[in-house]
Amino acid sequence: MASRSRTKIRTEQRDGEKPGLDRHWRSLFLDTLAETSNVSAAARKAGINPSRAYKVRRIEPAFRTKWQEALLEGYEHLEMETLHRLRMGVSSGKDDRKFDIANALRLLSLHSQTVAHERAIREEEDEEVILAELNAKIDAMRARDTGKGEGA
Repeated sequence: MASRSRTKIRTEQRDGEKPGLDRHWRSLFLDTLAETSNVSAAARKAGINPSRAYKVRRIEPAFRTKWQEALLEGYEHLEMETLHRLRMGVSSGKDDRKFDIANALRLLSLHSQTVAHERAIREEEDEEVILAELNAKIDAMRARDTGKGEGA
């Protein structure tokens, strides 16, 4: 039986990640994603390969939810910056970053349905929480009233 020689590939070589990767990369990734709406930039900043972020998003529902929230926040930032630059001119005065209004509007338009859907989900969740809290208060009031009526 012939023996096979195996080449050991270090994790950082295989995944394209920096050596000594911080296990808490998710926070930095999500913060940067919210800031930039750019998965590649967020992965670079967090020191990971974008494929790792996509894999974690696929297998962890909580991370997937936070990812969607970060993107929603990113689009809100883009909307505000676009509106500001439309009102004040392409150059914002505080920085000289290139800003392509046509592409910003195109991107916002392309993702408008997704953003509207995510906002509706958020509002529905908020509504459900509020209704649950109101129902709990009503039940507590009924229980108090029932207790008072029995002792009288």
